[in-house]
Amino acid sequence: MNRTITPSLETIERNWFLVDAKDKTLGRLATEIATVLRGKNKPSFTPHLDTGDFVIVVNAEKVEVTGKKASQKLYRRHSGRPGGMKIEKFESLQEKISPKELSSKL
Repeated sequence: MNRTITPSLETIERNWFLVDAKDKTLGRLATEIATVLRGKNKPSFTPHLDTGDFVIVVNAEKVEVTGKKASQKLYRRHSGRPGGMKIEKFESLQEKISPKELSSKL
């Protein structure tokens, strides 16, 4: 007899989490948020179902990076077209749209 209970999409309870990014390291913060988004913090975690919660990040512009990453870290994206490589530094990305950078890290 099978006693394993697989949660259905109707029974999954989703909560809202508020994360303050002030004075937190970027990588550790990204790991914490990804764990909650994936639902791995719940006992009902199932890899093939979306059991994750919702996350709101405040003070994303005040996130910290260690070492020289603020001036040396590059984010690359490509549009798929010839000459479509876009390169941005962390500093300029943090000044422009910090929530975008944080979500791309996740």
